[in-house]
Amino acid sequence: MDLRQLRYFTAIVEEGSLSRAAARLHVSQPPLSTQLKALEDEIGVRLLERSNRGVTPTAAGVVFYEEVRAALLRLEQARQRARQVHEGDVGALAVGFVSIADYGILPPALKRFRSRYPRVEVQLHELTTDAQIRELRAGRLDLAIGLAPVDEPDLRFERVLREALVLAAPADHPAVQGEGAVDLRVLARDSFIVPPRDIGPGLYDLIISRCRAAGFVPRITQSARQMQTIIGLVSSGMGVALVPASVQQLQRAGVQYRPLRGRPAQIELGILRPRGDSGPLADNFAATLHRVAAGDDAAAGA
Repeated sequence: MDLRQLRYFTAIVEEGSLSRAAARLHVSQPPLSTQLKALEDEIGVRLLERSNRGVTPTAAGVVFYEEVRAALLRLEQARQRARQVHEGDVGALAVGFVSIADYGILPPALKRFRSRYPRVEVQLHELTTDAQIRELRAGRLDLAIGLAPVDEPDLRFERVLREALVLAAPADHPAVQGEGAVDLRVLARDSFIVPPRDIGPGLYDLIISRCRAAGFVPRITQSARQMQTIIGLVSSGMGVALVPASVQQLQRAGVQYRPLRGRPAQIELGILRPRGDSGPLADNFAATLHRVAAGDDAAAGA
């Protein structure tokens, strides 16, 4: 037996007539009769009784119809689910992210992604970029949001946005009194709080290079892996920090933020994932990140 015979049979039962079933299926009546007889011959029982009043199922036909209808429904559900998976509409997606992303692009991207793909479970993992690389290689992440530079032959990095660095300083620091941008040169004697270079070489090197361009080598007295820890140390008066502009969303008592004077010092935030086909779920999430970063509200909500 094949699917065509089963669909013919259920149509005949539901219509109660060979002619009406043929019209519903857009076939002529003789092939319908032929396929029905072949089905009954294969099963070895009569499934339908024909009379002047139409066609009715036998006792065996009633049982067969219920089973076939359930099987066809399951097949249709399987077809729909396979299509949804193929298009990235269902499933689970493991996403790594640096803490910086949580203050800027990640929340609106998640909101729009979940609105568009409500049946996709997004599993979030806050990790430094170096940890993301390890987790991607181990297959425990589908994609990640990390900091440039990333130069790994088996991974690709797609820039999403650039962010300028700003000064985070204790509220009573002379450099943040009043308004306006701060000249880095006034911080030459300050203690600096920076992320360790091994977890964020791009950010670390940018901080060092901008300080050197201002005529001094920063005196690093504290290191911290997470931005919230760095800002916490600033609020306690342990030093100053240069942080991405989105970190200003992290409001902490005793901390003031100011832009830097001169040419902007910018970091790059991007999508990190294995080379090759990363699958529709990851592709859809990456596309949402790019749209949010570009300010494409209509596309991101589509």
